[in-house]
Amino acid sequence: MKPSLKIILLTILIALTTISCSRRNASPLTEKIRRFVPVKITANVSKLPDNEKLVLRKLIEVAGYMDSIYLRQVWSGNIELLTELSNDQTTEGQERLHYFHINMSPWSGLDDNAPFIKGVPDKPEGANYYPEDMTKEEFSAWAAGLNDETMKKCATGFFHTIRRESEKKLIAVPYSDEYKTFLNPAANLLRDAASLTENPSLKKFLETRADAFLSNNYYESDVAWMELDSQLEPTIGPYEVYMDELFNYKAAFEAFITLRNDEETKKLEKFSSYLQEIENNLPIDSRYRNPKIGESAPIRVVDVIVTGGESRAGVQTAAFNLPNDEKVTAEKGSKRVMLKNVMEAKFNMVLIPIARKAINDNLFEHISFDPFFTHILAHELMHGLGPQNITVDGKRTTVRESLKEVHSAFEEAKADISGLFLLQHLIDKGEFEKSYEEQMYVTYLAGAFRSVRFGINESHGKGMALQFNYLLDEGAFIFDKQTAKFSIHTEKMREAVKKLTGEIMTIQAEGNYKKAKELIGRYATIRPEMQIILNTLTDIPTDIEPLYTSAK
Repeated sequence: MKPSLKIILLTILIALTTISCSRRNASPLTEKIRRFVPVKITANVSKLPDNEKLVLRKLIEVAGYMDSIYLRQVWSGNIELLTELSNDQTTEGQERLHYFHINMSPWSGLDDNAPFIKGVPDKPEGANYYPEDMTKEEFSAWAAGLNDETMKKCATGFFHTIRRESEKKLIAVPYSDEYKTFLNPAANLLRDAASLTENPSLKKFLETRADAFLSNNYYESDVAWMELDSQLEPTIGPYEVYMDELFNYKAAFEAFITLRNDEETKKLEKFSSYLQEIENNLPIDSRYRNPKIGESAPIRVVDVIVTGGESRAGVQTAAFNLPNDEKVTAEKGSKRVMLKNVMEAKFNMVLIPIARKAINDNLFEHISFDPFFTHILAHELMHGLGPQNITVDGKRTTVRESLKEVHSAFEEAKADISGLFLLQHLIDKGEFEKSYEEQMYVTYLAGAFRSVRFGINESHGKGMALQFNYLLDEGAFIFDKQTAKFSIHTEKMREAVKKLTGEIMTIQAEGNYKKAKELIGRYATIRPEMQIILNTLTDIPTDIEPLYTSAK
């Protein structure tokens, strides 16, 4: 064992022992909060020129506006409840407020979105994107009846809420109107920041994103974000559709204000040159492969300064692949952003102690940060590969629209398993040492338990449960009844990874909603073998609660 790893383990064991001893008198809500271990997240901003530090201050303010919008997107009663909680100065009240801030809602993401505050309804499947009394059938009938193709795109697109007119008729409202109280001042701050920076690409992104907040047209600013080449690497706007559990249509506002890590970014540049080769070798019918993926696939390794909006809620993002707009990705590809300081915190505080309890002792030496980091990169790369724009029954559509509410979980499973396929391909080509193979699979196995603890009603957790049980059935994961821990069969892992990658991507290419639901229904469960391990992890944090000290 490496000396650094021993120190990390000793620190964690002391912390967990202290937590365990103090839990006897803890309230249920205290226990929920303790699943998020506070960690200081820092980034070295001292080398930024003075004008860029002023830009940074403006961007941190913009991130605050993304908080304000996202809180309103979650639920129509969210702001009123937050005000009520903020006014409650009792110990219990402050504890409820603390957990609300972690989730940015009154629903506990790690407990299948169960409410943790009395009197709160079940979390609405459509969040606050749709009228709460609207059914899926009503929306589908209304959208199908729209004669104007532009209006249909608004109805099912990323950037419109659905509201009711006075006669109860559904209408699509642009985000630029729905959230103008916050988008207008955010746009002004972006323009102020643009006037301060001397970096042309950053200036262009900030100006075009400010315009997008007012016009509701994000295409030009998405292209500008793809072309961004700046020490400051901001990602600001409506992106992910996870919260729309009705259709996966509507995008939530978020912000990642980060500092580019040039040394780590340079190490990963080689991956971009292999993407077309990986696409050409995907284990699916050749007609489903893209002969020419988007022209650009930049990879950025960054350190987070502060986040805002959806990216602050619940389990923290370790990496992302954006934009999600299929038009942009078809023309420009997508950018993969790796949040290195966040990843390191998750690896040290969560994955290492999980590995101690979940995998056989003789495999522990193979646990390493590098394959953890690289597989997350591969995951994000694979979001941009495979079926995207497809044809179903002679009609052009997208995987997202075809798979509806199961799309997010299915896409996360695809990115995870095909990320292993990508890395195995590079190992076979000699880009990594052969010994990397076992490190990759063992670290992935330990990481599976980390992901499933997010809850199998959450897209990442559900997608991981699907993969885990599939690999278990294929004999790639092996449960040892004597040690009550897991090991792997490397040869069967290679075969099962290729097989599952092909199965998922074929379903996506066919836009087969029924098969996607069946696969999730069959595998996305907690089986007894996994539950045995999960029962041993109760003293280990599920995720981090980041304290962004650099922003302060």
